[in-house]
Parts: sequence; structure tokens; C-alpha cells
Amino acid sequence: MTDLPEPRPYLSTYLDRHGTRRWRYRRAGKTVSIPGQPGEPEFEAAYNAALEGRKHTPVTVLSMPGAALPATFRAAWRRVQASPEWLAHDPATQAKNIRLATEFLTLRVIPTDPAEWGDMRVADLKRRHVKDILARFNATPHKAKHLLVTIRKMIYAALDEEWIEADPTWKMAYKPAYKGWRAWTDQERSQFEARWPIGSAARTAYGLALWLGNRRSDVARVAWSWFDFRQKTVTIEQVKGGKTLVLPLTPMLSELLAPLPRDKEFVLLTAYGKPFSEKSLTGAMAHWTKLADMPKGCTLHGLRKTLGKMLAESGASTRQLMETLGHDDIEHAELYSRAAEQQRLARDAMHRVTRKIRSLKPNG
Repeated sequence: MTDLPEPRPYLSTYLDRHGTRRWRYRRAGKTVSIPGQPGEPEFEAAYNAALEGRKHTPVTVLSMPGAALPATFRAAWRRVQASPEWLAHDPATQAKNIRLATEFLTLRVIPTDPAEWGDMRVADLKRRHVKDILARFNATPHKAKHLLVTIRKMIYAALDEEWIEADPTWKMAYKPAYKGWRAWTDQERSQFEARWPIGSAARTAYGLALWLGNRRSDVARVAWSWFDFRQKTVTIEQVKGGKTLVLPLTPMLSELLAPLPRDKEFVLLTAYGKPFSEKSLTGAMAHWTKLADMPKGCTLHGLRKTLGKMLAESGASTRQLMETLGHDDIEHAELYSRAAEQQRLARDAMHRVTRKIRSLKPNG
């Protein structure tokens, strides 16, 4: 038996088959295993319980939901969600940021170690760490871009709380090439219109997305109350960003709406007379385009792109594009303008070359 600093009645020790020293309490033919080593809290509690003839229940340390150590990223995220800027966001933006923040907070600092970024102090974040995090999302560059924005929200909260003195992501650029959903071609539009007549749910969804330039979150909830048929306008409060748009009711859209019943609240309805959800509308469009024997890539959001392309090719300014489609970011609107301008300039330049070459040819 090993020496103890003081006598321990009924306590004995032994080495197990792994060579680890174990302790046990033996009295009146009853043996109780004592965990740990003498002097440790768990050992002392178990030994005292055995002396007193009661059962020892180990203390279980539970992590409270939402608990965060001071000055960590989890604590910073809690500050973000309590800020006026956060409360001003629309529900869709909040939901997207929550998903990204949760993914970052539960991301392992090192893939082979259980430590998560949520438990790390914001002050310990270095530029090399951020680059490593973004590199892990190399296959989804646009997600990486949005993730960086979300991480910066936590960094700014830490700056406000004076947990850090500088932003480790300052001047760090991460701008992947933007492609997104493509616009439909004229041939694809003709093919869809030939398959789905005016009055069908497919044609209605198509028309709302194309002639209003709406996202699916708005298309799914277009209501008859949005239309002023005397003034020939449509008033839309967008889900994303909460921006209010007053758009003209075009003859193309009026033609699509004319045969539809108006006894329900919503314009676009399922076969059961219920409005579509955002997710179901995406699936429905994929089904409708498949039935029309159309190629992949003809998406609902692609119709929004189609309107943007049409506007740009018709000479609409970037500002007009932004006000029609509800863009807050000029970069997105300029994508349409730049593409249309490139085609116009190239066409004009090649016409000049053609005229010059023809002028040099001898008559006859």
C-alpha cells in the first residue's frame, strides 16, 4: 500500500492491468471503487460518501445553451444580435447570417482538434487564420465571401467592446468572379411559352418573375392588393431588404393576369388553391421546364436576370436597373449594363471595320 499523508480507514490501493493506480474502500465485505487520486475533489467526495454509507453521485458539468466565454466569438455574436443594425435587418437576411455564423462558430480551429472558433478569443484571430478559413470554402467561393462578411460583424462588435484594437481583416479582399444564375435565351422563352398557355400556374409564375423582376420570395406572395389597375402600377415590398418598389403594370403582364380568377388573396396558386412556398416554387419551375424539354439552367431567378438583360440592352441606365429590380448594390446592376455595353461597342466597332474594308474594295 502506498503512503498517504494521513490514515484513511478502510482504504486500499492496487495497480490495474494497465499499471494505473486505483483506490477502493472495503468494509464489512462491501467494496466501493474510489475514482481519481487522494487530494482530488472527486476522490475526496467519493471517499467521504463511502465512509458515511451513502452513494456517491459524480457532479456533471453541463454547458448551458447559448453560453459564451468572455471576449470570444460566441460572445461577440451575441453582441451582434443585440445591436440596432442587426434588429434593422429583414428576417431573410437575419436567417442567412445566423446560418453562416453558426457554421463559423462550430468550425474546428484545426480539423483534427475538437476546439471550435466560437470558443476562441477574438483577439487571437490573425490574418493567416482568416485566409485558412476562407480556403476551406474554396469550392463555394460566394459562400466564403458572405462568411467573411459575417465574421466581420463579430470583429466590429469586439472593436466596440474594446476586446481588440485593430481589425485583422482590414483591407482583406475576397471577391470571387460573379456568375450566378444565367438569363434565359429568346429561344428558351419561346419554348416555355409554347408549352404553357396563359392561365396556367406555370405561365403565371413565369410572367410574374419576368415582368416584375421579382425574386422567388416575392413571386410566391404576389397579392392582388398590390395592383392598382386604374393607375396601372404594382407596389411591391421586397422580402429581401424590405425595399418598396412601385413598378408600371406592363401590357405583357396585364395579358397574363386577365384570365385569372381574383377571388383569392394571392395571384399564384397551386392546384389546391393554396399559395406556393419559396422552396416548392423552385421545385415547380424545375418540373415545368423539364416538361417543356428545356435545358438545365432555366431557373426562376434566371427570369429576373432576363429582365435585367432586356433593360440594359434597351439602353436603361444603371440607376434605372437598380430602381426596377430593387438592387442596393450598384455592382450587381452594372453587370447587366457592362454586358450590354460591351456588345454594343463591339458591334459598333466591327461595323466600322466592315465599312472601311468595303470602301477599299474596287467597284464592281
